[in-house]
Amino acid sequence: MECNKEQNLERCNCSYEPCSRKGICCECLKYHVQMRELPACIFPDDAERTYDRSFEHFARLVQEGRV
Repeated sequence: MECNKEQNLERCNCSYEPCSRKGICCECLKYHVQMRELPACIFPDDAERTYDRSFEHFARLVQEGRV
């Protein structure tokens, strides 16, 4: 399967600039799930910038109706 990195970057809201996985969704997902996290693109921009990408943070956002 061919990666659509350039196309993915158009939608990627990851604010962590030195990230080597930016635009490579399969690598991003694998990394974050192993860390018990979700990738940046799942979060609203203001929540993403906290760098708290935990499942728990996402669940709180869902309960607040923000996701």
